Amino acid sequence: MIRYAMQRIALIVLTLFIVLTINFFLLRLMPGTPFDNPKITPAQQELMKRKYGLDDPAFVQYLRYLKGVIHGDLGDSFKLQDQPVTKLIKIKLPHTVKIGTIALIFGVIVGIFLGALAAIYKNTVLDHFTTILAVIGVSIPSFVIAAFLQHTLCAKYGWFPFLYQPTDATRGISWLDSLHSSLLPAFSLSLFVISSTMRYMRSELVEVLSSDYILLARAKGLSKPKVIFRHALRNALIPVVTIVGPMTVSLLTGSLIVEMFFGVPGLSKLMLNAVYTNDYFLILGVNLFYSFLFVVVILIIDLLYGVIDPRIRLKGGGV
Repeated sequence: MIRYAMQRIALIVLTLFIVLTINFFLLRLMPGTPFDNPKITPAQQELMKRKYGLDDPAFVQYLRYLKGVIHGDLGDSFKLQDQPVTKLIKIKLPHTVKIGTIALIFGVIVGIFLGALAAIYKNTVLDHFTTILAVIGVSIPSFVIAAFLQHTLCAKYGWFPFLYQPTDATRGISWLDSLHSSLLPAFSLSLFVISSTMRYMRSELVEVLSSDYILLARAKGLSKPKVIFRHALRNALIPVVTIVGPMTVSLLTGSLIVEMFFGVPGLSKLMLNAVYTNDYFLILGVNLFYSFLFVVVILIIDLLYGVIDPRIRLKGGGV
């Protein structure tokens, strides 16, 4: 297990190096600079480029930036008052993580539960209902759900605030108030998670329940609940765990529209503003963070395979 983890960590470092290199040189191919502004004269633009080292050859800039990354420095934002990129990510990250975590946990739990029910009661009304729900959840964009929830639960009934409220003791906003304002954006994102998890769980559990070892366990007199929860459910969770990783990153990177609907000051909005203003270091920093998050989640999922199914640990000396 330790050997496998070390190999994967080395692969993660190599992957992040490649991602950083490609992103750095692709950004240099973008038209314009961070200082393109009609109010700034060409002479002032040259002074700004010299100040930030943008007048150096691209390879020299790359080596300088790579050295800073190795020491934990992702550079400074050109547009946001020269604030360090790492500081900006730390400020914005908790809001995105809070909403994404609520959406993920709620979506996975509900999806597994409904998918298991659909598989156990295959070809019944419950099964058909969950199938329709899964199709609806995948088909309807999250921002449409967000607009509907705002119209009904915020405007019509007043059960939830229109905008997300970060915890702020000076304004009298407690963590409970902040959590309450997080529920609607989280639910808007969770419907896709519920639908995807439900579909995978149902299809896999139906296949597992029809396998020989399940039929043998039933023939030996084990009760149906014991067979399902002790044997079938565990094996059916493997493909579900596989899709949870990409969904985790997707919730953190693809929540831009929902964040804008509810006024969440998260990473997605920070990234969008950076792209609009050609804020090189901010784009690179957020991209690198997203890439790091993705590969780490994939590593955790690979290690979880061995926890869910011990046979994976034994096969070929793998995990």
